[in-house]
Order: sequence, then structure tokens, then C-alpha cells
Amino acid sequence: MAEQAVKLRCQRIGCNATFTEDDNPEGSCTFHASGPIFHDGMKEWSCCKKRSHDFSLFLEIPGCKTGKHTTEKPVLNKPVATKTIPTSSPAVTLSTSATSKESCPRCSQGFFCSDHGSQPKVPNPTPAVLAKSSADVKESSPPPKKIVDINQPQTCKNKGCGKVFKEIENHESACSYHPGPAVFHDRVRGWKCCDIYVKEFDEFMTIPPCKKGWHDADPVP
Repeated sequence: MAEQAVKLRCQRIGCNATFTEDDNPEGSCTFHASGPIFHDGMKEWSCCKKRSHDFSLFLEIPGCKTGKHTTEKPVLNKPVATKTIPTSSPAVTLSTSATSKESCPRCSQGFFCSDHGSQPKVPNPTPAVLAKSSADVKESSPPPKKIVDINQPQTCKNKGCGKVFKEIENHESACSYHPGPAVFHDRVRGWKCCDIYVKEFDEFMTIPPCKKGWHDADPVP
């Protein structure tokens, strides 16, 4: 009886597939060649410049390089967390005259104006404005969740999961995920929900989920 080949886990960032030494052709692995950059809430892959504000969508960005799978962790530049340094602005001479305030477009529309230092009274909304506001609320109502076949494979969008599941097999402890947001701050990254923080991005990716629940292919943001 032939011995079954041992399946290995690819360590390239963005791949995470399983493979065997006998079945590892060139081009079978799709991965990111360099590490991420975190800047003012934006996540970006430095290799392909693709970015996203949402961390789950950021992790779904497909790799930009192809090659063979490997069990060796790539040596990457450390993720860069940049900050915006505020620049000084020239002093502005404030005008307090009634004439300037009356001619100011922001004050005349009822908005707060830093140039005149006070909050003007907001005019009562007209029936037309109220009707428009009501229409805007109706238009912004979330659409109903789509109905899918219970045997249709779906990908769980819960943070830290990403597994493929079928609704017929879904249950209250099927999914292991992070309910809280990912935190990136001063070269430290982690999960607020379980209060675990590390310095390296690959260590962050291996932080185990801290909660169980239902798989969800269309979670509410």
C-alpha cells in the first residue's frame, strides 16, 4: 500500500494553501511579495499598492506574485505604521463684525463657523426639507439579506475565520472568530476583543480567535 504524501502548509503571505512536495509546480502559489503598510486607518500591500480601509477586505486582496509553495517563512520588511505630522498653519485674523457674520455663507445657512466663534441658531426645517429627510432615511435602509441554497458553499466573512461552509452544516459554535476590531498602533498590532498584541504581522495573523458563533457570509458591518 502506497504511503500517503504528507500535506504541508504554505508560509507565503496571502497563500496559506496546503501542498505536497510531489505536487508543487511553478506558479501554483499566489502570494504577496512584501509586507503591509498601515497609515491613518488605511491598509496597503507595499508590493502591489492595493489598499482597503476594512481589514477583512484587505486580507482578501489576492496576491500579486506567483511561484512555488514553501514552508519557509519569507523575510520581509517590517510593516510600516506611518503617522501624519500636522503642519502649522498661518494665524487667521478673526472678524467679529456683524456685517461679516451676516455675509458669511456658513453662518447664513446655520452651520458652525470658526471665524465668528459662535453657533448661530439653526432655522426650523421646512416641510420640503422634512420630506427629503424622510426619503433619505428610506433610501438608506439596509437591503434584506439574500436567500441562498442551504447546500451552496459560502465563505465566512467573520474576522479571523474565512472558512468555506454550507448553511445546512452551520450552527451556533461552527465559527471561531474575532468579534472586536483589529488594532494597529505604533508598530503594534492585535485584536481589541481578546486584548492580545504583537509586533510582527505574521504573528498577528496567527492570533487564535477568541469567540465562537455562527458562520456568516454577509455580516453586518
